[in-house]
Amino acid sequence: MVFSSIPFLYYFLPAVLAVYFLTPRQGKNAVLLIASLLFYGWGEPKLLWLMAGTILAFYLCGLAIGKSEKHKKLWLTLSVCVGVGLLGLFKYADFFVSSLNAVTGLSLPLLKLALPVGISFYTFQCLSYTIDVYRGQVKPQRSLISFGTYVALFPQLIAGPIVRYRDVARELEERTHSLENVGLGLRRFVIGLSKKVILADNLAMLASLYRQSTAPSVAFAWMYAISFMLNIYFDFSGYSDMAIGLGRMFGFRFPENFNYPYCAKSVTEFWRRWHMTLGGWFRDYVYIPLGGNRVRRGKWVRNILIVWMLTGLWHGAAWNFVLWGLVFAGLLLLEKWVPGLQRLPDPLRQAYVLAAVCLSFVLFNADSLSQAAGDFAAMFGLAGLPGFTAETGYYLGSYLPLLLVSLLGATPVVKNYARWLEKNGFLRAIQPLFWAGLALIATAYFVDGSFSPFLYFRF
Repeated sequence: MVFSSIPFLYYFLPAVLAVYFLTPRQGKNAVLLIASLLFYGWGEPKLLWLMAGTILAFYLCGLAIGKSEKHKKLWLTLSVCVGVGLLGLFKYADFFVSSLNAVTGLSLPLLKLALPVGISFYTFQCLSYTIDVYRGQVKPQRSLISFGTYVALFPQLIAGPIVRYRDVARELEERTHSLENVGLGLRRFVIGLSKKVILADNLAMLASLYRQSTAPSVAFAWMYAISFMLNIYFDFSGYSDMAIGLGRMFGFRFPENFNYPYCAKSVTEFWRRWHMTLGGWFRDYVYIPLGGNRVRRGKWVRNILIVWMLTGLWHGAAWNFVLWGLVFAGLLLLEKWVPGLQRLPDPLRQAYVLAAVCLSFVLFNADSLSQAAGDFAAMFGLAGLPGFTAETGYYLGSYLPLLLVSLLGATPVVKNYARWLEKNGFLRAIQPLFWAGLALIATAYFVDGSFSPFLYFRF
């Protein structure tokens, strides 16, 4: 089940909200846990055992770490092995086997296991919990129902944000419920839904048209790159908005995940604005424990390379993702070692970031390194393609309004203008009609069959 679907919007969510608010405070977490397991099981009923086993394993490890000062490191190690083992088995085993086969000429069989939806997200949440318990930053959760609710909470279960236990520990025990929270949550949800089905899905269609083109051109290759860069932003930030909005309806305040990353003036700043919960996770649980930047230059470079190689692998078990992460490592090192970049005029710095990110996402979206090489060759006129074709002109004319609206939507201009409009009493009075109308328009988009899955579901 996905958020942008009729079953979720008009059946599952209203039913869960009704039962949730009719249930006494002591039973609300149980309602959320049951609803979350139903939500997860809707698409993957055979893997409910994996979710239940993960919850139980990390729950018991957390209790053991909190109880045993003498053996707490052993229990932490066990929990890390469980988390890394799950990711290794389901996500990376075939990648490593196929890579080994390619290098050695062996023919080792592949496991071909289905990748559980959201495993990269909920495993990282579980790992952060046991590590924080070990560090003494949080107390172990003694209620299995409350801990299960934290791990399986359906708003952020399958595509983030990556919510740490310490961010919601108090809310798991006592949170505020109000019609105002429901209203604000609905508003944030509609914003995310609109980003997804009105902008992201249509941008995805333009990107797919390039792959299907019978008359590609250099200009069309660049249109593809720009459309995918915007597509992945609105797809993922739209999902995060929906998750944050749903959490708010149930009394949770999830951390923000995006802050207009395409307005960044450096790649370093870009990663402080893009998928912020993932960046924060790698910073606190990998980069700083390795020594961060408080080590000699050689070790610091090693730390950067490790973190960004893992960041690439987190996104996907393929060499193009590894290379994608290492490209960003190289750019971050470049910015550190060439301070003159920071003295460039702001427009040039922003142009550099947009160009770097746009090119990196070509690598990110490729099915293979060879396909990425072909895309780059097309973009830079090395593939023997014409600069422009009639087909390119047709699609440019058709999609230019969408591209311009999307570029504007990736900046704070729309948000700032909306705030200005809210100061007008009349506009404030018709807000409910506006949001209801926007929700209906968004619904119409995915009812007509133009829906495409969330990009980050595959991670």
